[in-house]
Amino acid sequence: MKPLPAIHLSLVQPLGYVHWLGLLDQARYFRYQFRRLGAEVTIAKNRLRHDAINFVFGAHNGFDPALRSSYTCVFVNLEQLGQGGAAMSADYLRLLAGSAVVDYDVKNVSAYVKNIDDVPLAPILYAPYLAPAAPMALEDRPIDLLFIGSMNPRRREWLSRIERAGRSVAQFEAPLYGADRDHFIGQAKAVVNTHFYESCVFEQARVSHCLSLGTPVISERTAHTVPHQAFEDSVLWLGDDDLEPFFTQDFGTPAYFDAVRSGLERFQTTDPLGEYADLIGFATGYAEMHRGTRTVGPWRPTRINLGSGKDYQSGWLNLDVVARTQPDLLLDLAAPLALPMTADSETVGPLVLEAGSIEQINANNVLEHVPDLVALMSNCLRLLKVGGQLVIEVPYERAPTAWQDPTHVRAMNENSWIYYTAWFWYLGWYEHRFEMVSSGFTDMANKTCSRDQAAFMRVTLNKVETSPQERMTAQAMQPEIRLPEDEVPAWARLGSLDSPPDAAPLAPPVVPSAAVQGASPFALQSAAPAGAREPAATAFALSLTA
Repeated sequence: MKPLPAIHLSLVQPLGYVHWLGLLDQARYFRYQFRRLGAEVTIAKNRLRHDAINFVFGAHNGFDPALRSSYTCVFVNLEQLGQGGAAMSADYLRLLAGSAVVDYDVKNVSAYVKNIDDVPLAPILYAPYLAPAAPMALEDRPIDLLFIGSMNPRRREWLSRIERAGRSVAQFEAPLYGADRDHFIGQAKAVVNTHFYESCVFEQARVSHCLSLGTPVISERTAHTVPHQAFEDSVLWLGDDDLEPFFTQDFGTPAYFDAVRSGLERFQTTDPLGEYADLIGFATGYAEMHRGTRTVGPWRPTRINLGSGKDYQSGWLNLDVVARTQPDLLLDLAAPLALPMTADSETVGPLVLEAGSIEQINANNVLEHVPDLVALMSNCLRLLKVGGQLVIEVPYERAPTAWQDPTHVRAMNENSWIYYTAWFWYLGWYEHRFEMVSSGFTDMANKTCSRDQAAFMRVTLNKVETSPQERMTAQAMQPEIRLPEDEVPAWARLGSLDSPPDAAPLAPPVVPSAAVQGASPFALQSAAPAGAREPAATAFALSLTA
């Protein structure tokens, strides 16, 4: 049997965006189903794998479509789309329309493709790994009702009606995900689910997660709510007219607990393994087709990001010296660097790094950590093409951000860039140097500010060619003597009998005219016409007057 391709789950997170954590539940479920089928599965934030099929979660948060030419990507849509649904950007809808996509609800699909059969469906149902070993009895749980999710007027009105019916609804004061959130779900007699959008696409992922944890879900149901069959008799459904009677008369009764326990048991019998097997088949076929369109040969990056971890930039070559930051390549630019350099990376595949090939290098809060900053700046200068930019952010010397990190080895101010621009020759540079393009200050919120409020400095340097005058200064100030080697060929060495290669034939001897035969050399000079001068004599005269 042909082995399954490697699968990588990539979760898109804009820097500092906490709600990306909501993608972890769905990615975990996909990983579980794929592993059941025997696939090797990895998972990472913002990173793609060159050698795997990448299932991308959260691409609505921003994804460079150009990456599809180098990576095999299948986009997992978890957003409620279509009329009355989430207002997604045109870029995201174009991305889905021109890519391989998997969805959880057929109602979303018509928002980005004409033929809904082109998009496989992968429902998110029972997750056995979430089942608690010793669940608390529903009757003993201290939270009557728990609401999870973003708030808007539509939801607020539904929850207010429940509270006016005499029931309390607990909510989180701040975003909470993972085990911390699941702890409270396990403390609730039920989770309340009400639709955010007028489209009323069923919140399948959230509801399945709660049911898998052993907590009942009481959900709004409208004429537009079309849940997967697995939820029909697993969720306690309420229409608009049912809300007040249920919460004033039925909630918390023995009949209620018997009904929701039966629903939880029925949900545990659902298994979408067949749909995920079909999904792997779809992705495998797409990967084989995509392989024929991928760029042949090693990648030659044009943008480098110094640092990884939270600063990882998709589509750039991310370098770091610390493996736990998960860079594309472990490489210290403050160490000697032989160029061109070849390497092979799990994320970006084979690559070639060449001198004069990079358009931009980002160094975000890096320079203050580097012991040998001259070496790093020199390697950056070598890598950049003429006109390429080095974009720097560092803590400002007078700000509390300076020296707060125990790995800081310096603080930076306005004078920190002079050696790389005006005094380049101190560093041994000759043909190229940096030129200051812009310099400014930002506060703790990364907003432009005055120097007295600065937390950070932002500097942009361009690589430029030195002028002839600058090179003269460099030669005057540097110890090196820059002369070509002027190799002496064998035929020109003393005592050689060889002839120069391709030597011109010797000219015939000049026979003096009868008028000057037997005259002395001085007489030959005087034989020239009056007022005439030999070319050599003219050149000599010019040299005396220069």
